[in-house]
Amino acid sequence: MPAPVVAVSCYLEPARWGAWDLPAALVPAWYVDLLRAAGALVVLLPPDNDAGALTRLDGLVLAGGADLDAGLYGEQSHESSDAPRTTRDESELALYRRARALEMPVLGICRGLQVMAVAHGGSLIQHLPDVPDARVHREHPGTFVDHAASFVEGSLAASLLGTGPVAVNSSHHQAVASPGDLTISGWADDGTIEACEDPSADFCLGVQWHPEHPDRRAPDLPLVSAFVAAAARYQHLR
Repeated sequence: MPAPVVAVSCYLEPARWGAWDLPAALVPAWYVDLLRAAGALVVLLPPDNDAGALTRLDGLVLAGGADLDAGLYGEQSHESSDAPRTTRDESELALYRRARALEMPVLGICRGLQVMAVAHGGSLIQHLPDVPDARVHREHPGTFVDHAASFVEGSLAASLLGTGPVAVNSSHHQAVASPGDLTISGWADDGTIEACEDPSADFCLGVQWHPEHPDRRAPDLPLVSAFVAAAARYQHLR
């Protein structure tokens, strides 16, 4: 069988390269490197409300990025929230819902976990520093903070990473408040939700940390390899 083809959702952001300073569909190359190393072929899906491309693919990764629009879960935006990326929000919600309808493997990373929770009727904590006793999950944008996380015995997350505590890396100021009808399968050491999944699916798991970071490649290899293996199974059945 050929290698499974997995899609990574893209940013749509201003970017500069060479002589150009234009809006660009892009994603950090760390995501591509991560999935290739686990044996997948990778395509990038720019924001687009037509999720039809998924019918030709074997897995979906929802990448990290800017805050979701709080209106999606019925709240007003906190003053610390990023400017809404409406097109990306709509696109990723459509991609996720289509992937679930197809029973396609899904891996959500940071924002991706939050997209999953909102799609399932959940909500977000808009600013973790406002939560009493919450640890720092990001010193500054673009930085990572290491902390401990533990996982629920019998969950997919625990089967791949152990029950813990294990070290993970964070770079976020928002987090899942309610997962909707997803199942919480991991928490940070301060009680912040770190993983949610759908136990009825072959592979549907979102994590709040960043396995794409080069420092996480070895400890998170079981997680990413399991996702790619699920994509290979899906390819065989598709």
